[in-house]
Amino acid sequence: MAVTITVKVIPQAKKSLVKKEEGLLKVYIRAPAVEGKANGALIELLAGYFDVRKSQIQIIKGLKSRIKTISIG
Repeated sequence: MAVTITVKVIPQAKKSLVKKEEGLLKVYIRAPAVEGKANGALIELLAGYFDVRKSQIQIIKGLKSRIKTISIG
């Protein structure tokens, strides 16, 4: 069963971390938002945060946006 969440991504942060804020997850990523590096880092960070494999996480909506819809599972 897949779970869908909304995340706000902040690229080029000082450190990578996940915070719960305002009904969504705010994800700070060290990677820049170029050539999909931030999206790759986002998937890797969320996989560790939710303790799932990277292949179980998909960006459904918002590939080029800071607000993304993520499917887990």
